[in-house]
Amino acid sequence: MSDPNVTELSRIAAPFRREIVLQDVLHESGMRLLRVRIREGTRFTILDIDVPTAEAWASTMQAWATRAASTSDAANEGGDDAQ
Repeated sequence: MSDPNVTELSRIAAPFRREIVLQDVLHESGMRLLRVRIREGTRFTILDIDVPTAEAWASTMQAWATRAASTSDAANEGGDDAQ
């Protein structure tokens, strides 16, 4: 069995000197997975996830980011009015 074909999709600098790398992994069998590599110093966490898992994760992250951004905007607007 040969090694899978791995294509880097994105490299994201995260807080506290962490790095997230997203890779498309295509196995010889045709199975395609999204590889999420999280580096924290010298420690790595690697997750290979399927399409339904990636969709659920992306949806949850987008909903959180939208709520967090609107909460931050509202807090900032309230701070401006108080000045």
